[in-house]
Amino acid sequence: MLGRTLVGVAALALSTAPVVIAQGGTASAETTSPGTPRAPRVVFAEDFENGQGATPVLVTGYTGAAPVRQTYTADPAWLADCNGWIVSQQAPAAVPPATGCGGWWPTVKQLAGSLGKWAGGDPATNHAVTAFSHADPGPGRTQLETVTPVGVGAAKRFLTFSVDAAEVNCYANHARFGFHLLDGTRAVPAFSTPIEPCADSGTVVNGISVGTYTSDSPVLFDGSTVGLRLVNLQGSGYGNDAAFDNVRILDVTPRLDVGFDPASAEVGRDSTLTFTVTNTDELAAKNGWTFTENLPAGLTVTGAAPVTDCADATVTAPPDGGRVTVTGSLPKGKASCAATVKVTAAKAGTYTVCADDLGGVAGIDPPECAGVTFVPPVLAFDAHAHGGRLTTPLLTVSPLAPSDVTCTVGPAGDDATLAAATLPALGSLGVVTTGASGTVDANGLRAATATARTARVSLLGGLVTADEIVTTAKAEDDASGNVTTAGAVRLTDLRVNGRPIADPEIGLKIDIPLVATVVINERIPTAGGAGIAVNAVHIRTLAGADVVIGHARASLTVPGWPCPAV
Repeated sequence: MLGRTLVGVAALALSTAPVVIAQGGTASAETTSPGTPRAPRVVFAEDFENGQGATPVLVTGYTGAAPVRQTYTADPAWLADCNGWIVSQQAPAAVPPATGCGGWWPTVKQLAGSLGKWAGGDPATNHAVTAFSHADPGPGRTQLETVTPVGVGAAKRFLTFSVDAAEVNCYANHARFGFHLLDGTRAVPAFSTPIEPCADSGTVVNGISVGTYTSDSPVLFDGSTVGLRLVNLQGSGYGNDAAFDNVRILDVTPRLDVGFDPASAEVGRDSTLTFTVTNTDELAAKNGWTFTENLPAGLTVTGAAPVTDCADATVTAPPDGGRVTVTGSLPKGKASCAATVKVTAAKAGTYTVCADDLGGVAGIDPPECAGVTFVPPVLAFDAHAHGGRLTTPLLTVSPLAPSDVTCTVGPAGDDATLAAATLPALGSLGVVTTGASGTVDANGLRAATATARTARVSLLGGLVTADEIVTTAKAEDDASGNVTTAGAVRLTDLRVNGRPIADPEIGLKIDIPLVATVVINERIPTAGGAGIAVNAVHIRTLAGADVVIGHARASLTVPGWPCPAV
């Protein structure tokens, strides 16, 4: 990560625009939509006001406010010769001998007052760390360094700094402030061009150049705790008369939002999973963030190519896989960017992605949970039953007591009853009862069912008889949208040419010599395998008559497709 950090620093520039930042250690529970930047989170803020009054205090003798109660060190050169004093305009008019400020004392106090006015505070009471060097301090010496590391909350966060600074005597050598973020003993530069208030001021207050300076190329910081070091690269004591206040370390990590569109889809269809990376509202560049989303079991990436408008981006999402890795950058001024992948599921259910599903996270705030629901496909019910039908070369007897649910999307039912029937020249039937239905259970699963019950069957002069024949056909889907079919024939005292038939195999064929061929428990696939037709008894006579006793068929088909036919 060191290499990535230093690359980010190399492109750093400084902004002098004043930044309004909420004080405090944590971000507020701000609710904004994806793509809308939020304010940075203040990791550390020091205003040098804790316990201060009229008496000047060396910065090494100051203790910051609770809970951190930060203390500071500095190079000895920046603690002598009118350097390193926390001062306000409340300070005594007479020069405190320990400061070594001599006749520069009024200007030292004005530096603190100008910073107070710039920040919108009270110029009379504002305190700042001042320097009015009249001896050469030497270049690159530390002017301020924190003693106690401050918790960031997690490693791999984008951090930056902000400081108010003021300078006078701009005709001479300028102060050249450089900030470093401290990761243990390692100092990570957070600047490329040093801060020069004289050269890059936000305004001039009472002849004093003043401004707020914020890095616009934050560091992707490795550690989970951070310290701060301010060095002054100006080694001369001629000029170099400046003060600073309101030192802040800011967490400017972009946040990740995830969402699905549509949020509900049929099994096997696509939903677009969108990863939105949103900048913080200073809109500084954030280079090299990355994350891996581990999708929940059953949710997979389709073969569609990922799409992104993020800079320097790579989206890795193998088809049929359950992992998506995104790496990219947010250029300066960019509010947000997004990466999208198509996902699907082969089984119905709700699939949720949450922060805990992320891995390999660097430079990203984890998202809130988001979910997508895949539902079984909405298939059309088709179910039919009748007690019998007859077709001959000379006449046709239409289905007896038909019940029909024909290619219907919504739940439906039908039933019929016939007291008795005669099949001309072939025989008779007793009571016929049929039913057809399409139902949806509590889980959204669908079933089409057809049943025919025919009593007192007597055909072919008594060669085919039965007390009762019950025929059932059923088609139902599962959570994956797959359709399974089943058929059943229940026979009570069926006899064919004197042969008792109780539990026939599928498609049992019996020949009655010189009369007919009889097929028992006949099964016919329909609707491309999504349906079944069952004939309990199917008789074909040598004279050309075709008789079916106990017919049921059921299927589940895609709405709009042609209704199945037998």
